Amino acid sequence: MNKISRAKDELIGPSDYRTHAQSDREKTLIAQVYTEYQQMLHKNNALDFDDLIMKTVELFQSDQEVLSYYQDRLRYIMVDEYQDTNTAQFNFVRLLASKYENLCVVGDDDQSIYKFRGANIGNILNFEHYFPNAQVIKLEQNYRSTQNILDAANGVIANNYGRKEKALWTQNDAGEKVQFRQFETGDDEAEFVALEIQKHMHDGSFRYQDCAVLYRTNAQSRLFEEHFILANIPYKMVGGVNFYARKEIKDLLSYLKTIDNARDDLAVRRIINVPKRGIGAATLAKVQTYANEHEISFYQALRAASEIPSLGRASVKIEPFVTFIQAMRSKTDLLSVSEILQEIIDATGYVKELEAEDTEEARARIENIEELQGKALTYEENEKEPTLSGFLEEVALVADIDSLDADNDRVILMTLHSAKGLEFPQVYLAGMEDGLFPSYMSITSDQATEEIEEERRLAYVGITRAMKNLMITCARQRVVRGQLQYNRVSRFVREIPDGVLEQQGVRQRVQSAGQPSLSQLKANAFRQASELFHAKPMALQSNTWSDQMFDKEPAPQTDTSADSQIRKRLGYDVGDLVLHRKFGEGMVVKIVSGGRDYEVTVQFHQAGVKKMFAAFAKLEKV
Repeated sequence: MNKISRAKDELIGPSDYRTHAQSDREKTLIAQVYTEYQQMLHKNNALDFDDLIMKTVELFQSDQEVLSYYQDRLRYIMVDEYQDTNTAQFNFVRLLASKYENLCVVGDDDQSIYKFRGANIGNILNFEHYFPNAQVIKLEQNYRSTQNILDAANGVIANNYGRKEKALWTQNDAGEKVQFRQFETGDDEAEFVALEIQKHMHDGSFRYQDCAVLYRTNAQSRLFEEHFILANIPYKMVGGVNFYARKEIKDLLSYLKTIDNARDDLAVRRIINVPKRGIGAATLAKVQTYANEHEISFYQALRAASEIPSLGRASVKIEPFVTFIQAMRSKTDLLSVSEILQEIIDATGYVKELEAEDTEEARARIENIEELQGKALTYEENEKEPTLSGFLEEVALVADIDSLDADNDRVILMTLHSAKGLEFPQVYLAGMEDGLFPSYMSITSDQATEEIEEERRLAYVGITRAMKNLMITCARQRVVRGQLQYNRVSRFVREIPDGVLEQQGVRQRVQSAGQPSLSQLKANAFRQASELFHAKPMALQSNTWSDQMFDKEPAPQTDTSADSQIRKRLGYDVGDLVLHRKFGEGMVVKIVSGGRDYEVTVQFHQAGVKKMFAAFAKLEKV
């Protein structure tokens, strides 16, 4: 449906789809589905949403009399948010306005951030080409932000080539400089933001609702949610669902709960058909009846399916599920939490199904799953004796929050795309790292220049959401897709002009006297000792970016450890060239035993230095 919708945005019908197709899958499967889909719509005398404009354009192009009628009827046309229009909408407007040319469009090419939905920035950039008599009026005065914030935004967006030149200005005060902080880990970053918000609340400078945390992807919300819950900071997710309430997360946690003790009937019922096993409602009702009659759990009744007379042959469909759960339960003493989670993902084909779906929503769900894997790895690193039960207990502490609170005084958490059109006195722009924002996909794309310019426009939107104060944060390292990655400061931060950005290294956490840190709150909540977080100090002056801001390329280290023979079981060793499915080719520079797994550091040719766990990396020797 996504591919068909994008085709209709470009006015490409079923017959032309094969010609424009970029892959074999598009030429065969999707082209065939598109054809049959349109035939079914026609048979039912129906149009879908995209047809409403596409069919109208086709009508105008094929029938001059109809077009002339509507041109005379609709002589004055105005289009708002013009930078977000697609090709079909452009042609619709162009045809209607071509007779009288009474057309006014309002938009900002620097805020064109919906290419993934079909928006065509060329519509606004080439407006004067299609309407040569057009008069352009620049609305450059800004009434929202301070001049320092606007100067930061102007400095960043000026690096885009595909734009109309303009510069925002305001009669507001210059205001505070834009603040920048780099932390050692993503967890440190989230803790700092929580402490900062607490500080603002205590000194009365801002209310909760004045503060917004903006990030590139929904998966990034998890760390902020956890720290806000621990610090009793009320928050609201906008344009997304709380991390632990997302379907894919609830599914995988239900598998973990069932493997751990299977006493949660709701969790078992949730996953009995994930993936689909053909177990119907009638079968489940019979199992539940048996469980009630014998005063046993739902899972125990599933294990006894062959003894339930009313099930008949349906019991055969239940057996594979029970066998898998029992097999996983027998491995809990041998596998780590992250390894159990990976086996569930592999056995159920959960991620493979989402990859096959190949939509923005599916990719976001995959990112959420990878974030859950990162959570499991972090838990294992912080616990002396990590267990599946312990992991589920820790998750439960931050997952069960009351979402019915009617209080509107809450910190806002949202993606940058959701923030467009909004404004907040205090904005935290988080995760500003190359590989995260701009994303790794945009940096390595075949249309990298075009993709990065879209990402830069998104950064521009994020910066200009701030009214009074803007705090930009990033982390030197964070777990992404189950791998520990070292990230450079985002190029968008480095593009902010001299004199506008105030940069400070973070040496250690500072809290008010008598006020417990979030680490201490964690210690009480999780019944464990947590070390205070420390970030490496940075030597930064003005806008001179020190080498300490970037990760230097490590030299290969000689492997002299006693377990070198064990390492060879990986199929590669220090100094070998290896291949990663996303990062491409690189050289192994270090291998460290991490207990159940090996921590491998690789210098990739394109992606730079990455530290990852071997089980997740699945590196192949070249």
